[in-house]
Amino acid sequence: MNPATNYQQLVRNLEYLKLKQMNLHLNEVVDFGIQNQLSLIDTLIKLTNYEIDVREQNMIQSMVKVAGFPHLKEIKDFDFTFQTSVNQQQILDFLTLRFIERNENIVFLGPSGVGKTHLATAIGITAAKKRTSTYFIKCHDLIQNLRRARLENRLEARLKHYTKYRLLIIDEIGYLPIDQEDAKLFFQLIDQRYEKRSTIFTTNVNFKAWDEIFQEAKLANAILDRILHHASVVAMVGSSYRLKDHFTTESE
Repeated sequence: MNPATNYQQLVRNLEYLKLKQMNLHLNEVVDFGIQNQLSLIDTLIKLTNYEIDVREQNMIQSMVKVAGFPHLKEIKDFDFTFQTSVNQQQILDFLTLRFIERNENIVFLGPSGVGKTHLATAIGITAAKKRTSTYFIKCHDLIQNLRRARLENRLEARLKHYTKYRLLIIDEIGYLPIDQEDAKLFFQLIDQRYEKRSTIFTTNVNFKAWDEIFQEAKLANAILDRILHHASVVAMVGSSYRLKDHFTTESE
């Protein structure tokens, strides 16, 4: 046996298998193993951990990117001292993702600027980082996509696409009106996800006025029934977070 030849063969094998991190840290781990008298198994565990760690990180970054978040604001960026209407412990519980395991929904209800989208996104990023399939979309864009799919005779495929995500975040329900035909498309999606997947909704419209959003009281009630049956509703009040610095400046 020629140690030098064997070492070069190992390097070539790692290159061929595209194990870049193992190749990069090979000398470091071999030296560490010798100095600390590690067994072959322990040395291999340490070496393979480098490859696994990087691949896991790349997977997490990919899932966060694919989720389509409007920004990467996480819970550490949320100012609970400004938004005092929110139960911080409840939000932290959402971050455990227990609600996803139980196929429950979350509804953030409140006026513009109070932090609904921020909290929904923060929960979504946490889910994506834990390799839970997650997707973020504004309600208006969702409706347009479903409408286009119906016109192109591929509605079923599009509904399956949105149903497959373990967590779907639908942002800004009620900011724009939805006609009856589009409301039926929305109902189909909600019905398919009902008790099978978790969805986070943000809305600035009280539930009693949802019949105005969907143009028909019966359909609005059917949608609400499925959304709220297994849901936590977070009612948020207060001034717009986006304008707080502006108001502070004016008052000084």
